[in-house]
Amino acid sequence: MSPVTPPALRVYRAPIGYGGGVANQYPPGLPPDPFADDPSDPAAALDSVDPGIPLDLSERIAVEEDLADLAVYESLLSPRGVRGLVVMCDDCNEDHYHDWDMLRANLQQLLADGTVRPHEPAVDPRPEDYVTWDYCRGYADGRAHRARREPRR
Repeated sequence: MSPVTPPALRVYRAPIGYGGGVANQYPPGLPPDPFADDPSDPAAALDSVDPGIPLDLSERIAVEEDLADLAVYESLLSPRGVRGLVVMCDDCNEDHYHDWDMLRANLQQLLADGTVRPHEPAVDPRPEDYVTWDYCRGYADGRAHRARREPRR
């Protein structure tokens, strides 16, 4: 892609098993509305989604760092059976389980339009398959420390 292609139109190539990629022609966030411009849209009576407030530079940098961290955590922990992160919700005081792909999509959407849309909760998640951000940070730090101490083979 050319460096002048707007970020929302860039193609994201997700790695898959054979080393290739799958093109995602949609910008981060939700897929196109199948009822767009339809006068009988069943959601027409619902309130529209408030537009997000664009992130300031420091917020953008923080989200980009979270995306980079997420890639490291997934690469280290996914092979060990960890499916994603668990986050304690301040609103309902319950744990919410997020798979790696959902977290990545949420962060990309936050960068794109300043919002994170509601999503369906994980169906019958196994809590032992999810860890916290703090666990991920500690695990990654431990692996990095160990790698620095081990002699090269």
